Amino acid sequence: MARPRLKMRLGDLLVHEHIITQDQLMQALGSQKKSGRKLGATLIELGYIEEEELLKFLAQQLNIPYMDISQKRIAPEVAQLLPEVHARQHRALVIEDNGMEVTLGMSDPADLSALDTIAPLLSPKEIQLAVVKESQMLEAFDSLYRRTQDIASFAAQLQEEFEETADFDFAALIDDTQGGDATVVKLLQSIFEDAVQIRASDIHIEPDEGMLRIRQRVDGKLQENILKEVNISNALVLRLKLMSGLDISEKRLPQDGRFNIKIKGHNIDIRISTMPVKHGESVVMRLLDQSAGLLNLDDTGIPPHLLEKLRMLFHRPHGMLLVTGPTGSGKTTTLYGALSELNQEEKKIITVEDPVEYGLPRINQVQVNTKIGLTFSSILRTTLRQDPDIIMVGEMRDQETVEIGLRGALTGHLVLSTLHTNDSVTSALRLIDMGAPAYLVASALRAVVAQRLVRRVCDGCRTEVKADEQDVAWASALAGIDKSRAQFYKGLGCQSCNYSGYKGRIGVYEILVMNHAMIEALRKEDPHEFSKAAIQSPEFKPFSLVALEYAEQGITTLDEVLRISENVADDAPVGIQQQPHEEEKPAPTGLQLEPQQPAPESTPQKPVSPPPFDDDGSPFSDG
Repeated sequence: MARPRLKMRLGDLLVHEHIITQDQLMQALGSQKKSGRKLGATLIELGYIEEEELLKFLAQQLNIPYMDISQKRIAPEVAQLLPEVHARQHRALVIEDNGMEVTLGMSDPADLSALDTIAPLLSPKEIQLAVVKESQMLEAFDSLYRRTQDIASFAAQLQEEFEETADFDFAALIDDTQGGDATVVKLLQSIFEDAVQIRASDIHIEPDEGMLRIRQRVDGKLQENILKEVNISNALVLRLKLMSGLDISEKRLPQDGRFNIKIKGHNIDIRISTMPVKHGESVVMRLLDQSAGLLNLDDTGIPPHLLEKLRMLFHRPHGMLLVTGPTGSGKTTTLYGALSELNQEEKKIITVEDPVEYGLPRINQVQVNTKIGLTFSSILRTTLRQDPDIIMVGEMRDQETVEIGLRGALTGHLVLSTLHTNDSVTSALRLIDMGAPAYLVASALRAVVAQRLVRRVCDGCRTEVKADEQDVAWASALAGIDKSRAQFYKGLGCQSCNYSGYKGRIGVYEILVMNHAMIEALRKEDPHEFSKAAIQSPEFKPFSLVALEYAEQGITTLDEVLRISENVADDAPVGIQQQPHEEEKPAPTGLQLEPQQPAPESTPQKPVSPPPFDDDGSPFSDG
């Protein structure tokens, strides 16, 4: 390998080529002495030069190529020729392997000491250097240096331990409460490290016939890793039950628990649910990063005009506010953001949760325990005698809880809660459907916030696309106007997004504030009139239309808009529903309530939002 050297020091070269001034160099050198960072990074941080401009200049001076790896597909086995610890330490990445020669990308190829360390690790292969952006390299590390090999290795090792003896010593696992060097502990640690590295929200361990599936949910979608060592599932489940304090002798019934671990500086709270299945026990774990801290309302991604309206609602002295959406749509995040903002010394706040997800100072948080009769309704009844200003109920699950919450909202308390419905319009009607008196809902309910999460298009590979005729027709029907000239976007797939085209998620919101027409319709228990009044409200905008706007702005894709709109509109598009042409065809709600007057036989309607409500008693609330 030819060792590249600069003819002059970097700073002097930049001044000589009139890229920076002498004064800027002196200021950067002074800042460098204080921070200890390299000169190039200091110049970029001070804004004297762009990173790409500096790297291209450096590549020209060293006579080596500059490579943009954001769109380049790098094989994990090629990158792993250089151990991860050295790759991260020296900001170096093996990009290509041509047999006897490798292409090594570095953010600072003039670092000769780093090259002296790396060269023996790649020997006997020759090294060809390239200059790569440090930011691109850091993104590539997390996707290329996965723990899948470690997981497979520890799984195979654990399988060998099973095969060495007919009677595996499960007692040793039980006695080894500190973890020690047990292979199963190393395997679980690798699984957790891999999940944290790729920002997974859930881990699924599923025994199947002849295989063990380990799946991780990233940005709402599951990624699968298959292990052939199916026999190790019992050891994994046993260790996880020990960690979460569950009954290790009970394999016939589902169990729920939680435990806390520390992975790579992250304090992770893990909620676990076990369930007996055909080939053993299935385990699902929800990962909550406690070290990340709570989001406030400003960090939730709510658009400014909706955020202002939401703040006004959350600061009302009394009444009920509902946040609705399916499991995993971010309802709890929104409520915790509101609580963190409302948490002031002059306000008494009590929460009733199952489970308590985040600890909040100054707030009295109560954990539901149905085994001893500590239910939502019983806690809520006592809560009203504790002189609260604000009450947060984790979920409106039954008639008694709904009625107590509504009466609390009428007696001077602000009551916040969640409900599993498809949209905001059906939420008020859902309370009546659960058995709450209509007059009580009309008097207490102030507003409903419905939300969904859609995947963001990856910024690194976003490109304009021409939607096909069917998608354009659907978008036009949804919006109620012609969208044939609208521009849409998608991600081509790159290293940064693991070639999925998406990276991260953003919330889509709709807010329904009760007005006189809606309140009167509720009092009359007239769902059709209520839906009509809600849709005609000038401030109401369905989240499907908001998502469509995001698609036109390049934030998300049409596929994501279609996904969240599937349960909202069946036959009648949202945009058309907003402007009904005939008075005798009111917008349907999907609620199984009898209207006061029978609908005309000539205008049968298919429900817009059939209520497959997610009231399945899941141990997991929304993340």
